[in-house]
Amino acid sequence: MHGRGATSAPPPTPSTQQSDNLLSTSASADALSRMLHRLPPTLSLPTLRAQAAMCPAIAAVSLSEARSNPALLPSQLGFFQLTDHFIPSQLADSAESEALSLFDLPREKKEACFPRSSSWPVGFEEGDEVDDGVDGLGESFCLDESCYTELSLASLRELSRGLEKVGLEMIELLCSSVGFENPLGKNDPSSTRFRSLMWVSEGLPGKSKSPVAGRFYPYVVGLQYQIRRGQKYSLLADSGWVSVLPQVESLLVTVGDIAQVWSNGKLKKVRGRPVACLGEGNNKSRCISMSLLVTLPIDTRICPLVPVAAINGGDHDHEDGSDRDGNEGDHQSSGGDEGEIEGRLFKSFCLEDYAWRVYHERLHFKDPLDIFRIKN
Repeated sequence: MHGRGATSAPPPTPSTQQSDNLLSTSASADALSRMLHRLPPTLSLPTLRAQAAMCPAIAAVSLSEARSNPALLPSQLGFFQLTDHFIPSQLADSAESEALSLFDLPREKKEACFPRSSSWPVGFEEGDEVDDGVDGLGESFCLDESCYTELSLASLRELSRGLEKVGLEMIELLCSSVGFENPLGKNDPSSTRFRSLMWVSEGLPGKSKSPVAGRFYPYVVGLQYQIRRGQKYSLLADSGWVSVLPQVESLLVTVGDIAQVWSNGKLKKVRGRPVACLGEGNNKSRCISMSLLVTLPIDTRICPLVPVAAINGGDHDHEDGSDRDGNEGDHQSSGGDEGEIEGRLFKSFCLEDYAWRVYHERLHFKDPLDIFRIKN
């Protein structure tokens, strides 16, 4: 994997005989992930690149249609475009201008205004160097509500709040479309039940048109405003990398890994955020993406949710998930004997450990949720 003269080595791996045992339980997998994400950055593996197939057309649905009939929301692709929403194009343009200005700041000010702190993954993330023909990752800012007071980012804050509002409604409608209750609650859910992250990423012109994987973070739904005509994005769906071209002024909605687990596999997902396609080889055009991720508090345990029909029938022995205080109806799981509930496709797992693993993992050969799938 490394050329002659390389000074770094890949991280140590367990023996073949031990690997099956190490990944046999979610507890072992979580322990392994904690060890791996603490490895020094110099032991990182190179970025995976893969050609993206062009998606002929993206399923489109208007917000009014989805409200009247949630079943219209596509569930077998992991993404769709939402039209006729209430977010004005002028707001998106202003927010993009503010976001672009962040990348013009001196590095010291980026780190001072947006430090990496205990509220991970919020903060400024340096880009990777592009070396040996491998496309790197550009700089990025992960912002939450606490970040917008540092600089003049009023439009970016307003866009984030607008996308959050649409995202919460999409979660409600997606839950309804596959037959389980929204674990965040209906009608203005409490902010303690979810977390919104605005991810502003810089695209780097590279030597190929291949998408770059990395810095994934688990989420329920992601939303991105399509500002300009002709801008394509690459998505890592369950079927592989696909290239999409959303309609201008539409919202590209992606279904995340948390939603897939909640739905017990009924919803297909997109891993990570959309990656801007920068075009041919020496294209020097500047491009950023602004993705709003609706995710969960970091100490959440994720598990499949019981269908509404089962709850109405009285069969809800902790399958609906319990919160950290043991109250029914939240999106956390109280634990118990994982895998023993008939019909579940996923074991419950800790969001924090899973998030660390997928964020730092750079080779996405397999679906990171595979280690939590229950084998029949």
